[in-house]
Amino acid sequence: MNVLYFAWVRERIGLPVEDVTTSAATVADLVEELRGREERYAAAFADTSALRVALDQELAEFDAPLSGVREVAFFPPMTGG
Repeated sequence: MNVLYFAWVRERIGLPVEDVTTSAATVADLVEELRGREERYAAAFADTSALRVALDQELAEFDAPLSGVREVAFFPPMTGG
């Protein structure tokens, strides 16, 4: 699946997108796998309460299943006026 990183998540990881092969069942499981890769991922995912996630361009929760998902995007909450 494609994993996309936006804003400071991308800055910490150093990539805008990557193809990830995973056995993770949920978004939270995927985050744990990514955290275990190396320090830059651990830093990016240190506080998931400061992150939002979208699955195939639809907002989702971290307990959402990944079965059939082709794209996961991680980004900070957006504010605007």
